Amino acid sequence: MIRALRYFIIIGLLAAVAVWLVDQPGAASLQWGGYRIDTSFGVLAVAVGALAVIAGFLYRIWLFIRRAPGAARSSWRGHRRGRGYQALTKGMVAVAAGDAGEAQRQARKADGLLSEPPLTMLLSAQAAQLSGDERAAERFFRAMTENRETEFLGLRGLLNQAMKRNDSDEAVALARRAYRLKPDSEWVSQSLFELQTRSGQWLDANVTVKEAARNRHLSNPDSRHRQAVLAFQMSLVAAENGDAAEALKQVKAALDLDGNFLPAALGLARHYAGAGKARKAGAMIERLWGREPHPAFVPLYWQVRGASTPLDRVKASEHLSGFNPGNAESDLAVARAALDADLWGQARKHLESAGGDKPSARICRMMADLEEAEHGDRAKAHGWLVRASRADPDPAWVCGSCGHTVENWSATCANCHEFDSFSWCTPPHVMRLEASGGGDEEVIAVPEADTSHAFIEHMSAEDDETNPAIVKPPLPAEG
Repeated sequence: MIRALRYFIIIGLLAAVAVWLVDQPGAASLQWGGYRIDTSFGVLAVAVGALAVIAGFLYRIWLFIRRAPGAARSSWRGHRRGRGYQALTKGMVAVAAGDAGEAQRQARKADGLLSEPPLTMLLSAQAAQLSGDERAAERFFRAMTENRETEFLGLRGLLNQAMKRNDSDEAVALARRAYRLKPDSEWVSQSLFELQTRSGQWLDANVTVKEAARNRHLSNPDSRHRQAVLAFQMSLVAAENGDAAEALKQVKAALDLDGNFLPAALGLARHYAGAGKARKAGAMIERLWGREPHPAFVPLYWQVRGASTPLDRVKASEHLSGFNPGNAESDLAVARAALDADLWGQARKHLESAGGDKPSARICRMMADLEEAEHGDRAKAHGWLVRASRADPDPAWVCGSCGHTVENWSATCANCHEFDSFSWCTPPHVMRLEASGGGDEEVIAVPEADTSHAFIEHMSAEDDETNPAIVKPPLPAEG
């Protein structure tokens, strides 16, 4: 509507000008080359307008002829670039689909069509990796590191290769270079931290955690907990090197960062007990027992309380259990001391309270000791030992990532190298029914924690025949 209105206005203006020219005829005379032309002003204006239009049209033709070669070249280049990007896209799809041959073919095609190596080097590297040619992939990645635009992608590819071949030194160096290039990258920060912890660079890992917290890659509680884990690991290293002062400093730092960190609490309690600071150690154990009881606290508490006789240990255990009454570990602490003091009734009472309807392997073994010590009933003792083989295994430090079980806590799992993956809990214990031959047979997996010499010694030939499904593990190696 607006466009039509504009056209009508222009036509009206032109008509008004034409009418004005008619009303103002005037006269014009032109002498040139012996000729004289006499005409009106209106005719002259129309002639000048016509000449202007013709000149403009000729100028446009001249520009078209002049620009035609360049336009043809641009069109050819655009078509070539479009085909190159199409090949690049098809190559990426082939990489995602795992088609190494198609990926390499499209990479070569894109490289030939596009005069921009940074766009095609990544595809070429990925195609080489897909076909198993790691050396060619490395050449492409290294070439990418020489270009500012693709340096980070090249470093990432080289880093992944170094990690795949377990070259820790090269991987750490590449991660540090990538970190200098993009310190705000969460992937770089996490990769550098994992590599540092796997290679035992605890102090460097601590710096990386602090910088990750500043860049908001970690929340403040997560950052403090990681720093606590690293501090306690550094205290263990210092203790191994004989630096008691540094070990104490680091374990205190760990608890300052995370007061609920059980391994550090155990470490500080052991230090106080070993240094003769009985009051400090006792108060600390009592406080921690009320929050998170651990069986390792019990002998430490006996030591700091000066419980040298079995009856003294019973009294100390009863006092300690008062800080967390009703807890299974409290009952087990008293039962353990009562067994040593030959207080059979008290031991039985606390064992039954701790075990309930489903006693663990540890409680079953203690019940076996009780039956044999109190009544000399080897049959009942053996029954408890068989029951122990089927019960849940003893609590231990279990890796939450791979299930690896260890006796002593460490910052990283030796099996899967995961950081801060150990927690004190009951390892998984599987009991299932499997078909064997013509019928169903109960297969009982005896956990590693229950493969004691006492259990093996109590397995008689008669029971082997009556319980053919019990799988007996080999004797553990000495030491």
